[in-house]
Amino acid sequence: MGLNAALLEALVKQIRAGEHSNIHSLLVIRHGKLALEEYFTGPDERRDPVLGSKPVGFVRFDANSLHDVRSVTKSVVSILFGIAQSQGLIGDLNQPVMSFFPEYHDLATPERKAIELRHVLSMCPGWEWDEDAKPYGDSHNSETAMDNSADPYRYVLERKIIAPPGQKFQYDGGTTLLVGAIVERATKMRLEQYAEKVLFHPLGIARYEWIKYENGKVIPASGLRLRPRDLASIAQLYLQKGQWDSQVVPESWVRTSTTPQAAGGFYGFQWWVGASGEPFGASGRWAMALGYGGQRTLICPALDLVAVATAGLYNDRQQSKIVHKVLRQCVDAVRPPMSARS
Repeated sequence: MGLNAALLEALVKQIRAGEHSNIHSLLVIRHGKLALEEYFTGPDERRDPVLGSKPVGFVRFDANSLHDVRSVTKSVVSILFGIAQSQGLIGDLNQPVMSFFPEYHDLATPERKAIELRHVLSMCPGWEWDEDAKPYGDSHNSETAMDNSADPYRYVLERKIIAPPGQKFQYDGGTTLLVGAIVERATKMRLEQYAEKVLFHPLGIARYEWIKYENGKVIPASGLRLRPRDLASIAQLYLQKGQWDSQVVPESWVRTSTTPQAAGGFYGFQWWVGASGEPFGASGRWAMALGYGGQRTLICPALDLVAVATAGLYNDRQQSKIVHKVLRQCVDAVRPPMSARS
């Protein structure tokens, strides 16, 4: 499959020796085939809608283990939005977000009515939001405050407007809450039921869990628990331009959602995006679904490569550095074609 096996074997030994903290799984798919699949042992946590996370102890992971994927869930919700739009259930991306929430007519000020679907998909609605200053579980964290609000939709929609829509990127789980609600209202199905019908079943994903709020609704921003193999299937679906046994996701949405859409050029529609350079070396253009704690699903179309990692690095400020170093070695394991070798 054109991979440097010795480099990958050395990487797995490093993880088992503890040189890369608390990695739980590592998968590499090249040319559509599973080239590397390794599982490890370590402490883990589980998403909790009130506390943020709950420790679950020391876990020995294997191919059948479900794992919190946290904000990778956002990219899944983006996929569901794209499918629903392709079915004619959602209009164009210029549609005002407030038009989907008529019950909050008291919040429909001119500045909020200017916020369009494209702005929440790209996390650039222009309202005040902070998930960084305080850890998840702290009442001053905007996502935690949203989770604990009596009316999470109102909590998000009534945030103070601090910038024109589209001009300021701010990482924001509230946008995903709204996108999930829009998909539900457009399809007239619960989000998990729609996901089962149009995404999970077509990909053969039979085992999953979607953690719910106390009101019974799933958490769109961070509630999914999946097997790493199924994360890899979702990434491979995108690498194949939405094609599986049939066209599951419109090719146009795969392209649009993984094209820079936000100010700064590093975020699409609920997908992180980038190009060759740091942190993934000679990867070409890449897209990534990223979740708190070290959950990563990396897609490198130019290399025909998918790499998946799960980890238990919650509350570790080095989580991105640790996991991206591991994924960089997966990218570096791709051998250049014979014609490019000296």
